[in-house]
Amino acid sequence: MAKDSTENNYFAEKNRDEWLENIMSDYGERLTKLAFNYVKDWGLAQDIVQEVFITCYKQYDKASEIVYFKPWIYRITINRCKDMLKSSFLKRYLFNNSLLSHFMNKDLSPEVRLILNSEKEKLSQTVLSLPVKYREVIILFYYEEMTIGEIAELLTLNENTVKTRLKRGRILLKNSLERSE
Repeated sequence: MAKDSTENNYFAEKNRDEWLENIMSDYGERLTKLAFNYVKDWGLAQDIVQEVFITCYKQYDKASEIVYFKPWIYRITINRCKDMLKSSFLKRYLFNNSLLSHFMNKDLSPEVRLILNSEKEKLSQTVLSLPVKYREVIILFYYEEMTIGEIAELLTLNENTVKTRLKRGRILLKNSLERSE
């Protein structure tokens, strides 16, 4: 796996705060999108990413031991998301959140309806409805533009397993989109 072009920047920083600031600036949005694809709630995804940055801050002294930074920080984010998905807190949080939004969003404006009905939104919702093992591979491959090898290393899977999940995920995605039309 090739290093990011910015890999060396993370290890050249002497100051812990500057180091963290660089990481937050470069990875904040990407990690939040990645977390959102797991937990399907933007606020919760932001909370998870904040926890990831706290972990990075605490691991500053070990930063020089990290060979590939991007897979390392993605792995932490994915693990935090999976931990959250297993917790009962998430079930209560999502139930209360969806219940609240149901009462608040009865009458949507025409503009909002148009956005919600767009093809991009439909695709995003369909991807989010896939089982996690297919969703994560689809997201990492298409949205994060990672190679099969990078995904296999990140998820600690065999490359053939990644290929199989990618193929099955595409089939599920295609079938879901065809059914909705």
